[in-house]
Amino acid sequence: MLDAVVAAIRAVAQQEIVPRYLRVARQRKADGSLITEADLATQEALAHELRKIYRGAVVGEEMTEQEQIDQWLAGDAGLWCMDPIDGTSNFVNGLPYFAVSVALMRQGRSVLGVVYNPIADEMFVAEQGSGAYLNGEKLPIKAYVPPLRSAMANIDLKRLSPKLAEGICTERPFSSQRNYGSCALEWCYTAAGRFDLSLHGGQKLWDYAAGCLILEEAGGHMCGFDQDDFWAEPLWQRPVIAALDPDLFIQWRDWVRAHR
Repeated sequence: MLDAVVAAIRAVAQQEIVPRYLRVARQRKADGSLITEADLATQEALAHELRKIYRGAVVGEEMTEQEQIDQWLAGDAGLWCMDPIDGTSNFVNGLPYFAVSVALMRQGRSVLGVVYNPIADEMFVAEQGSGAYLNGEKLPIKAYVPPLRSAMANIDLKRLSPKLAEGICTERPFSSQRNYGSCALEWCYTAAGRFDLSLHGGQKLWDYAAGCLILEEAGGHMCGFDQDDFWAEPLWQRPVIAALDPDLFIQWRDWVRAHR
């Protein structure tokens, strides 16, 4: 199944996304986020191809909220969760940091995850219990684990409380901070060891469904602000505290919670 999903994602990305890169008009959704014809065309094409592989429900970012809820409730035995272009703002502005994200979920948990950046041609994949890989190379790639003060952190500041955001900016418990605007890739970069730490104030289901499995299968760790079990946080908007190394994760988790 994983090979079939990878092939479908690669083909749809080459047909629907790459030809529209830097050549597509944009619109604003009701929540202010961007949407393009590439998002819609990719979601439709992917849904069609994924249902050939496994005929389950499909939850996509570009569906209405009611459609998403209905599909979720219909898919306990198995459903596809996708973000056709995670990082649409980057896509329309010519920044080559965006991805197709697809997960197969059963009983509310991800069992298969694929994240593909078509510009870099990087395919991150994971199956439950089988490890995580980038273009066939087992993750993580980086072995060195820095101390917290020397760590590279991926942090989305705009979704954090003012108190926590201020603490991060003034105390800087890490060495350097980045935020590139694609949640799915940020999970994968953490899984690869490109980021040592990650923090987000609230991700949607399609933002974390594939990436969290890839990090977990790479040996990484994650939790929410209030729950050590990441999956116990609210389904539709989960905060994320994550790190690849277990000791670094505990230090990072404790620092974040102490500064909330």
